[in-house]
Amino acid sequence: MMQRVVILGGGTAGTLTANRLRRELGGQTAITVVDRDDDHWYQPGLLFVPFSRARPRGIVRSRARQLRPGIGYHQSAVDHVDVAGRRVHLRSGASLPFEVLVVATGAALLPGETEGLAEAMARGKAFTFYEPAGAAALRDALAGLDGGRIAINVVDMPIKCPVAPIEFAFLADWYFRKRGIRDRVELALVTPLDGAFTRPIASRELGGLLDRKGIQLVTEFSTGEVDGNGGRLVSFDGREVGFDLAVVVPAHGGQAYVGRSPGLGDALGFVPADERTLQSKASPDIFVIGDAADLRASKAGSVAHFEGEVLARNIRGFLAGQPLTASYDGHANCFIETGFGKALLIDFNYDTEPLAGRFPGRAGLPLLTESRLNHLGKLAFQQFYWHVLLPGRDVPGLTAAMPRAGKHLPAAEDAGILLTGSRRDE
Repeated sequence: MMQRVVILGGGTAGTLTANRLRRELGGQTAITVVDRDDDHWYQPGLLFVPFSRARPRGIVRSRARQLRPGIGYHQSAVDHVDVAGRRVHLRSGASLPFEVLVVATGAALLPGETEGLAEAMARGKAFTFYEPAGAAALRDALAGLDGGRIAINVVDMPIKCPVAPIEFAFLADWYFRKRGIRDRVELALVTPLDGAFTRPIASRELGGLLDRKGIQLVTEFSTGEVDGNGGRLVSFDGREVGFDLAVVVPAHGGQAYVGRSPGLGDALGFVPADERTLQSKASPDIFVIGDAADLRASKAGSVAHFEGEVLARNIRGFLAGQPLTASYDGHANCFIETGFGKALLIDFNYDTEPLAGRFPGRAGLPLLTESRLNHLGKLAFQQFYWHVLLPGRDVPGLTAAMPRAGKHLPAAEDAGILLTGSRRDE
């Protein structure tokens, strides 16, 4: 009997996993991808929509058309997963049995979890660029703004793409300078972290940039309420940050069906997994990839890319009854737009901080340094995404393991001391 792999989620993680498995397993395995709609958004592009540097219709394509021939696509929301019975039950009424299940449904925005936030968003007092309609609405709000205080607020961690709120602050600074009204606009980045970012070395660099650009950094602020009428962010400890316009990254959680699937997820709806093999802790035949996973790794597209290589090898081994030998090291990298046609690049993993140097080797892109080359790299990434990353193609010199070549490694690490330093969940 043909073995069946069901992949829940047709976003970045689910699509590249399906395509890799199809390429490596051929027609020996039936692969089915499930998602509730057919809109595959290039999520990094949403950052540019509020500044009219990207159009929503230019960053969306059909989910089904990103899959290799021979992969099935089932459009339906998931009702629940019967972990013990190895079956996915869909809202359409269908059910799908599996030998292997891949959870790749990402993270969900939960504005209703913060008092007043959903109401403030409905009344146009607060916006989020983390989804298409919100990014377009924010574009119109920024265009009509001729001064005031903008608070960019991360409600809680973890979030998708932890650098995106910082990038938004940098691009807003550039945007208002180009319009000639930066002196009439106050910008504040309000975060629950104790610095600009989760990793100390990168946090110092980014915090310094924020300071030089005149962007206030408010740290250790745990948002308990968004008061749209009063123009206030209120923390659980009673501190307040005023705003004329709030750009909010809502709390994140797993998808709702996880909570309806006994044994599958944790209290937040994320799916616990072995951080090296990506095998779930719920059952050996369930694997997790991308933002849906409860791992130390950042919830970022690059993580899904690097995880995909490991996941495909381990699923292939599992189906063959072999031990899981592929290991993910937490590798992540991010382009960070800093405005004025420049960007930073950071590259790190579970144990190694973002370091200066070059990526992916000595002749590569500069790390931890603003450059025009990094900005061009970020712009070029969209085509790489559609034509290389999603199809699950291998890229020579770019593998799942974090490269050491080109990095300025401290002597302490060479002696075996790990450079840990991440704070909270990235």
